[in-house]
Amino acid sequence: MNKLDSMQTFMRVAEAGSFITVANHLQVARSVVTRQIAALEAHLRVKLITRSTRRLTLTAAGAAYFEKCRVILNMVDAAESSLAEENTVPSGRIRLGLPLSFGLQGLMPVLLGFAQAQPHIELILHLSDQRVDLIEEGLDLTIRITPELQSGDIVRKLGECRPLTFASPAYLRQHGEPRHPSELKNHECLIYAHDTAASTWIYRERDQALRIPVRGRLVANNGVVLTEAAARGMGIARQPDFIAEPYLAKRKVKVILKAFEEEALGIYAVLPGNRYVPHRVRVLIDYLTEAL
Repeated sequence: MNKLDSMQTFMRVAEAGSFITVANHLQVARSVVTRQIAALEAHLRVKLITRSTRRLTLTAAGAAYFEKCRVILNMVDAAESSLAEENTVPSGRIRLGLPLSFGLQGLMPVLLGFAQAQPHIELILHLSDQRVDLIEEGLDLTIRITPELQSGDIVRKLGECRPLTFASPAYLRQHGEPRHPSELKNHECLIYAHDTAASTWIYRERDQALRIPVRGRLVANNGVVLTEAAARGMGIARQPDFIAEPYLAKRKVKVILKAFEEEALGIYAVLPGNRYVPHRVRVLIDYLTEAL
């Protein structure tokens, strides 16, 4: 008995609800289909289908086996498609979600290079700092920067970045430089948020997390805006290193509280769950992994 053939026949019978319909589709005698299902049931030692004069019905075991067959056969199809695609030129459309600042500053040169190297791939870029549902938004892939992943996320790690706290030298001269995160309560902080002037910044001291409430007059959901405000002496900002680095290089801002910063944040390529990953998407992920 060929197990894969038997599984495929069983799925066809379950979906059609008829032996004769499947037999006609396969252009074989009805008895061939019934014998194949009977052999599968004998092999599994369980009844999969109950038969009556009017209809076929899956047993509880048959329904559970049907779902497992669906997963297994989808994986077989994906594996075969993957091997076939490896010998073809990557082509088609990729809908890619990007965080705004990192997308513009860290990824755009890389993505433009990818577009030049792969002229048969169409890139549709969606830049937003809001967390999105890939399936609802119809995205093939999104880039996410996070200290921890959500349960069920299917990811590939591309790199890391570090959070930095900083302010302009002029601000620190005027207001003093905080030596401990708890001193931030006495300072004007530049808040990364959508609609609130309060936030919590998390630091670490002796392996213990410090949750520091901070407040400020300026709120934005974009890190570049807040970093520019810090460079102008408007307060203390906390942003990833890729946003701060151009300002640090020009000495427009100075890093503070470095000894208390958390561990690096992961930069991940996040894929929709339970979905076959097309060859073109895997080619893009490989390109990003090498570039970052």
